[in-house]
Amino acid sequence: MHIGLVGLGKMGFNMRERLRAKGVEVTGFDRAPDRTDVSSLEELVSSLPVPRLIWVMVPAGEITHAVITELSQLLAEDDLVIDGGNSRFTDDQIHAALLAQKGIRFLDCGVSGGIWGLENGYGLMAGGSDEDIDVALPVFDALRPEGDRAESFVHVGDVGAGHYAKMVHNGIEYGLMQSYAEGYELLEAKDIVKDVHGTFAAWQKGTVVRSWLLDLVVKALEEDPRLATIAGYVEDSGEGRWTVEEAIANSIPAPAITAALFARFTSRQEDSPSMKMVAALRNQFGGHAVKPAQPKPE
Repeated sequence: MHIGLVGLGKMGFNMRERLRAKGVEVTGFDRAPDRTDVSSLEELVSSLPVPRLIWVMVPAGEITHAVITELSQLLAEDDLVIDGGNSRFTDDQIHAALLAQKGIRFLDCGVSGGIWGLENGYGLMAGGSDEDIDVALPVFDALRPEGDRAESFVHVGDVGAGHYAKMVHNGIEYGLMQSYAEGYELLEAKDIVKDVHGTFAAWQKGTVVRSWLLDLVVKALEEDPRLATIAGYVEDSGEGRWTVEEAIANSIPAPAITAALFARFTSRQEDSPSMKMVAALRNQFGGHAVKPAQPKPE
């Protein structure tokens, strides 16, 4: 199988490498000349066998829309476009309709795994028709972890459903990270607690709070026991806000996710230990940038 991949950033670059390692031929395009295989989208399209399959892995919003609009002018009937970025689910219906005008097919796919996906594989949540899912299944199987497909891939439903599921996934992620971070701050503040790192490490096996995120808490504390090099400033990438908006729109109570989102807003007003941990976790699992801690005035 030979596919095109647009966007070779932190995740796209590793996805290209994993696909190739699994036997999928990939031609990648990126604006960065040291990463790209071809010089333009036109060259990418012309290099692929018909019907073409192109995976788009660029930042959500205007950039994704611009890429899909350009592809709509270059591709032909029965070609398939997959948006694997973090697009809002409402944008998927717009892009599907735009491509459908030329008979071009469309899938949306939420992707989780961050910078660890190359080694561990990616969790995938796809939306679209059964027929289009079947066409792309070899790609999904190459990207996901080994083992039972149902444990790492789901055809969620119609167009937009994949990104909707990924939005909820990221909302849950907000709440989980905030809980670990608040626990860290409590332990750090108590004078009788002498080994915060060891406490988290002891929770990794046998406890009900064990998880990959907990493993990353331990890793972050191994690298920087007091999180002294990280400012307690945390961005939000959009999905948390969208999850809260959907909760409001559907009258679904989501107090934990909402509080976690608001805590990130708080982090931008003052430096706090719990927000240092959230920033450290985002860096650990996704390679997200952190702000360096500022020296305290003398």
